[in-house]
Amino acid sequence: MKITTIGIDLAKEVFQVHGVDRCGKAVLRKQLKRKDMAKFFANIEPCLIGMEAYGSAHHWARKLGECGHTVKLMAPQFVKPYVKTNKNDVADV
Repeated sequence: MKITTIGIDLAKEVFQVHGVDRCGKAVLRKQLKRKDMAKFFANIEPCLIGMEAYGSAHHWARKLGECGHTVKLMAPQFVKPYVKTNKNDVADV
């Protein structure tokens, strides 16, 4: 189980983490609290991490970069295609 890419949905206290291997198979689905983020990513092999660029994303990009990960920030309009269900936008369904 070698994780190559991780997507993070940032929030105030609980973050959603989704990791895939090189074949695109989901190998990690986890909820992390803010206090556990740095410790978790310090203990896994360096990989590519993608997250939406807003608010605290730049802070986390620096923190995760210090652990050896490659972090890519995406503008919100480019994140939308990755969202499978969006409970907030009922009108778009």
